[in-house]
Amino acid sequence: MDKGTNRLRELGTASIPRMLLKYSLPAVIGTVVMAVYNIIDSVVIGHAIDDPNVVAGIAVTFPVMNLATALGMLIGAGAATRISIVLGQKDLPRAELILGNSVLLTILIGVTYMTLFSIFLDDILYLFGASPNTIPYAREFLLWVLPGMVLMNLTFSYNNVMRASGYPGKAMYTNLIGAGLNLILAPTFLFGFGWGIRGAAIATDISMLVTAIWVMAHFFNRKNTLHFVKGTFRFNWPIIKSVLYIGMSPFLINVAGASINAIVNNSLVRYGGDDAIAAVVVFNRFVTIFIFIVIGICQGMQPILGYNYGSGRFNRLFRTLWWAAGSAVVITTIGSLVGALNPEAIARMFMQDESQIRCAVNCLKITTITFWMVGFQVVATNFFQSLGMATKSIFLSLTRQILFMIPLLMILPPRFGLDGVWAAYPISDFVATVVAGCMLAWQLRRISRQARELHPDTLPGD
Repeated sequence: MDKGTNRLRELGTASIPRMLLKYSLPAVIGTVVMAVYNIIDSVVIGHAIDDPNVVAGIAVTFPVMNLATALGMLIGAGAATRISIVLGQKDLPRAELILGNSVLLTILIGVTYMTLFSIFLDDILYLFGASPNTIPYAREFLLWVLPGMVLMNLTFSYNNVMRASGYPGKAMYTNLIGAGLNLILAPTFLFGFGWGIRGAAIATDISMLVTAIWVMAHFFNRKNTLHFVKGTFRFNWPIIKSVLYIGMSPFLINVAGASINAIVNNSLVRYGGDDAIAAVVVFNRFVTIFIFIVIGICQGMQPILGYNYGSGRFNRLFRTLWWAAGSAVVITTIGSLVGALNPEAIARMFMQDESQIRCAVNCLKITTITFWMVGFQVVATNFFQSLGMATKSIFLSLTRQILFMIPLLMILPPRFGLDGVWAAYPISDFVATVVAGCMLAWQLRRISRQARELHPDTLPGD
């Protein structure tokens, strides 16, 4: 029996806390490193270019990059979940077919969106809140970074597949390699070569090229449990539909995020100007650290849930969920406290202009009030996705950003101004978490009832 098979078997037999730590810790390290190097990009750009509009210009690019990420996750997240489930069912040939189809589709979609974004770039940026002062920076950054976004889709999407097929440690190295390169190249290109904002974009492109090669090389190695097999690089529409069905949830999360960013940015321009746009960069970059830790926990949780759901080990399913949810809430509670108690220190990391700093401090004080609840909401959403329950995952994905955030942005700012924009964040976090808790409780009761009927001996414990 090879090492890869042993790695998969322990998903269904080893201690849950140990397995969650084994799979989540590398994922957390990798995602946090990625968050840190994104933050370093913002810090370096904000201090290397002596123009307060540069921070706001970078903020305007976030929704566009979120859309590109969403299109990558549409395939990558769906592929990772499907592969986990079929590996739990001991169906390796089907897992190989999913892998081959998914890579082809990722490349096709990536080239398509890169072309369309390049053609309509200015129109898209103005839609997402660019102003005449900020669009030169936003345009220059995106034009250079777009090729790297396609490589980023390959890197991150199939890094998840690598983890799902039993290689969590190797998946961690993907992010460490990319972050290390970017940490070296970005300051070198900005300060050493004087390339300005395009230097940061080129550093990202090079980092993503190297990590994409690293990830793809793993799947070309026939010694690994899951690898590319001749005959799987032909579109199989039932496979593609099954991948898209599950991938629709993270795709819609990112699309909703891009849409909300567009609405928020336009509200910020109206009620606070470019200073408010810059302030939201600080909030987004700060919470990204804690959200990425939670995402790492969810990435570690996903193969354990998928494998045990596919093999009918429901007791392990429940224990994995509660360990992950508890860990996530601890993380976001720390983030909530840090943001509330140290807003000025956080703001000064990213910007030098005093009016922008004052705006960012006010933003952090309000937006982090209920951030401690977000960890549970994210884990609940990923629970449904990991089990292939795409409709429920999609609904939870949309509650905070579409069902609650948009109406709040229409109601609060006309009455409370800029503070109304900031207040929309904690209110929507609270309501979305309540909805997620109700849905999760209902689903767990349903799974417990079905499990007792089908496998009455699976629920008491390990």
